[in-house]
Order: sequence, then C-alpha cells, then structure tokens
Amino acid sequence: MTTSRRILGIDPGLAITGYGVLEFSPLRPVLCEAGILRTADDDAIDMADKVLSVYKGVVEVIAQFGPEAMAVEQLYAHYDHPRTAILMGHARGVIFLAAAQANIPVVSYASTQVKKIITGNGRASKEQIQRTIQNELGLATLPDPPDVADALAVALCHYYQNKLHAL
Repeated sequence: MTTSRRILGIDPGLAITGYGVLEFSPLRPVLCEAGILRTADDDAIDMADKVLSVYKGVVEVIAQFGPEAMAVEQLYAHYDHPRTAILMGHARGVIFLAAAQANIPVVSYASTQVKKIITGNGRASKEQIQRTIQNELGLATLPDPPDVADALAVALCHYYQNKLHAL
C-alpha cells in the first residue's frame, strides 16, 4: 500500500445503520468519520420511506468521503427471527445500490469472521468489539452506539484481509 485510501464500513439495519470511514496510510488507519443513519422508529412510517432514508444517507456519506471500497456485514438469519433478516435485507439492498451507482466495489463479511479478525475471538461481545476498535484507532472513548463499532470493525477487517493478500 503505497497510497492512502478510504474504506467505508457498514453495519446495515433498517432502524439504525452504522457507518465508519477509515483512511489507511502506510503507518496506521485513521478515522475520518463514523456515525449512524437512523430512520423513524415508528411502525406507521412507510417501508419505502425507511429504505429511502437509508439509501440517501449512504449516498451522502459516499459523496462526502469518496471511498474506493465498501465493506458490509453479511446478512445473518436466525430461524427464531426471520422478520429481522428480511428487514435487514431491505437495508442491504439499498446500500448495495448506492455503492453500485457510485461504482464502488462491495465485499461482505460474516460477523464471526469480522470478530475473529479484529479481536481473535469469533464470538466476541459487543463490548469487546468496542474496546478493540477504541484501541486500534486510538480513540479517547468507546465508539457508541455499538453499530458504529461494528461498522468500523468491518472496515478494519477488509483492510486486514487486503493486507494479507498483498503479502
């Protein structure tokens, strides 16, 4: 890696989507910005309005930071909560659309893979992820809410995976 580059990490969700933009230089990753995109938590709000809100938020982050890659947490479906997986799928769809329209390649990582690469434990807790991200990026406080830490973790995972393949 001879030049710095930006990677946008996304923790998709319909109510809360975490995002983190990291710039990687030869020395260490640098946090550009991280936050959440929040849709109205009201069942009366139309689903179309919620996915449009996620889409517009991701488009805005892409326009502002110009990432050259996007890393997204894979869809995790649990038999006990299929509705959650379906709703998350809606969010992932518009996130991928925003990336495709900006010509940004997207890579998906399973949450267990992200946790294993970032903390060494594929079953790490939310707090472990937050503390690891705080240490890796030299942050004064824990990234909060956990959706932000998850987004930064998936961006770091992508960086580490690419670094391994470059060797």
